[in-house]
Amino acid sequence: MSSQQDSKGVVLTGFYQNNDALPVLIDCKDEAEHTSLSSRRTGQYNIHSHARNAVGKPPNSSSSQDSPDELSMDDYWTELQHIQMSRGSDQELPEEVLMKVPDEGELEEEWLKEAGLSDLIGDQAGDLQESIVLLSTLTRTQAAAVQKRVETVTQTLRKKNKQHQIPDVRDIFGLPSAQSGKIASANRTQPAGTSENGKQDAQSDGQAISTCGNDKSSLDMALSETDINLDISFSEQAASLKEQSKSNEPQGDEDDSLLTNFKIPQDKTGTTKIGDLASQDMKKVRSLALIELTALYDMFGIDFKSHKAVKIKIKESGLFGVPLTVLLEQDQKKVPGTRVPLILQKLISHIEEEGLDTEGLLRIPGSATRVKSLCQELEANFYERTFAWDSVKQHDAASLLKFFIRELPHPLLTVEYLNAFITVQKLPTRKHQLQALNLLVLFLPEPNQDTLKTLLEFLQRVIDSKEKNKMTLNNIAVIMAPNLFRFKGFRSKSGEQEFAMTTGTANIMRWLIKYQNLLWLIPKFLLNQVRKQNTENQKKMSRDKAMKKLLKKMAYDREKHEKPYRSTTKTDALQGVIWVQAPQFFKVSMAIQLTEDLKASDVLARLLGQISTVAIKREDMCLYEIGGNIGERCLDDETYMKDLYQLNPNAEWVIKSQSR
Repeated sequence: MSSQQDSKGVVLTGFYQNNDALPVLIDCKDEAEHTSLSSRRTGQYNIHSHARNAVGKPPNSSSSQDSPDELSMDDYWTELQHIQMSRGSDQELPEEVLMKVPDEGELEEEWLKEAGLSDLIGDQAGDLQESIVLLSTLTRTQAAAVQKRVETVTQTLRKKNKQHQIPDVRDIFGLPSAQSGKIASANRTQPAGTSENGKQDAQSDGQAISTCGNDKSSLDMALSETDINLDISFSEQAASLKEQSKSNEPQGDEDDSLLTNFKIPQDKTGTTKIGDLASQDMKKVRSLALIELTALYDMFGIDFKSHKAVKIKIKESGLFGVPLTVLLEQDQKKVPGTRVPLILQKLISHIEEEGLDTEGLLRIPGSATRVKSLCQELEANFYERTFAWDSVKQHDAASLLKFFIRELPHPLLTVEYLNAFITVQKLPTRKHQLQALNLLVLFLPEPNQDTLKTLLEFLQRVIDSKEKNKMTLNNIAVIMAPNLFRFKGFRSKSGEQEFAMTTGTANIMRWLIKYQNLLWLIPKFLLNQVRKQNTENQKKMSRDKAMKKLLKKMAYDREKHEKPYRSTTKTDALQGVIWVQAPQFFKVSMAIQLTEDLKASDVLARLLGQISTVAIKREDMCLYEIGGNIGERCLDDETYMKDLYQLNPNAEWVIKSQSR
């Protein structure tokens, strides 16, 4: 598999026909020698300092100087050499299949499709009902990003097909407010969902839902250097604070200890993580995250382009070189509900059983002959559970883990958005970079999210033992970056581009590990936009239902009474009472009095405390917010129930086992 890049930055990809190649690593003839070498590499990596001195050239790995700079880059190039050697055993020459280079209009058309706005273009452009609700929730910067892409596609279609009438973009973003929900005027003058004075428009249920917010207190909150504000659209923050963003903040940190410890201000309605939402709401989050990331990149003039993966011949079974989806289908036949490949889980658990205090863990390669033999045995015996794990040495298992990651036929960060991850380093501040990474993680496919999360959590546990294993955050980032970013179809560059790729991906790897707890959170402003979409959809369904009933009454000349929606009664609302269900344990609901300090954890404890006959693990149970303006959401323990009730008064509250 090969890859090259033209002058426009479009990746052209070719693929190997033989995907059965086994790893051939550099033989460790004297592992003691490698251990001795690793013991001298205990300093912190100074990636950017070295980059300034290297003038775009790869360092000389034979240098006798033992400075932290030299050693950091020496380890990177050594790891890269191992990867290249492992791929040098392919017997067949690759058959190059070049991807068609799309024009700008085609790229933007694909973007609109990914964002769930395909009906803004093409033959369906006259019927915007599917996009009206989504457009009505967008902030000014998000709407501008959509409008820019629609204009590009429209211009392209007019050039290609002049005989057809293509709607003008101003027609799309200038619909009457009664039809579009203020798509044009709201998005051009103030964030969607706000009135001219900056206050929120009331929703049908009497509750205001903020989609981005622009009041002074919120912006003051965004100005904090160590706070990540999830209440306000990231692109709106960038638009308001663009001048302050032009600071001289360094793009790289010379030491692990210099990485800023960002924090998330407490939200009384609870934080939401990937996996807490129902699939239908998560689909909306992914579309909104793509629009938001594009808007953020637009604010700084950064080109955002995705790449479409070419269909390739892949292995349909096995462990290594198999797509994640295929691998998980195999695994789920053995262990239902598996979300992370079993082979990866087993490699990680075996490494940890041997102890994470081994010096040079993940840096020192395993024996080439042993790793090749182990790979063959695993392919044959893993699912039969006859593989002898006791004979696997720790460094061999670590080499297999890295091999598994880099031999995925499609990279863990996906072909479509790998360049978008790399482009994160062009953003001006660390906060902007983390915001972009957060959005990128949100629209990864679920198998990729789950596998990446498991990998990053393991790497952090290795780093936690750095006093003994000498593997700091920077050490791990430098070793793992080529395995994550240089997938099998990646073609190496040379000179200055190669070195920029090296330092950039190593830094991104550091941020993914360091800030992983922040990256798996769903920003509140995106969740509020989902709530608004759901509310608008419910309004539309109610109108459609009412029209159908009216027509039915006219046709049959009889009256149809609508069954009232069963939710909290007015009396309950006045008394501040919610009804909590636990259908697994109780046949009836339990009344809970809302107080200012009542949390989700208190509700769980109160109900589960009444169950004495069933053995229940508290960590397996969750209080869910279901219905109203959300599909289904698992609440974190620190959620204040009264505040959440005010945000979604028509929700039902159910205790059940966690779905993920």
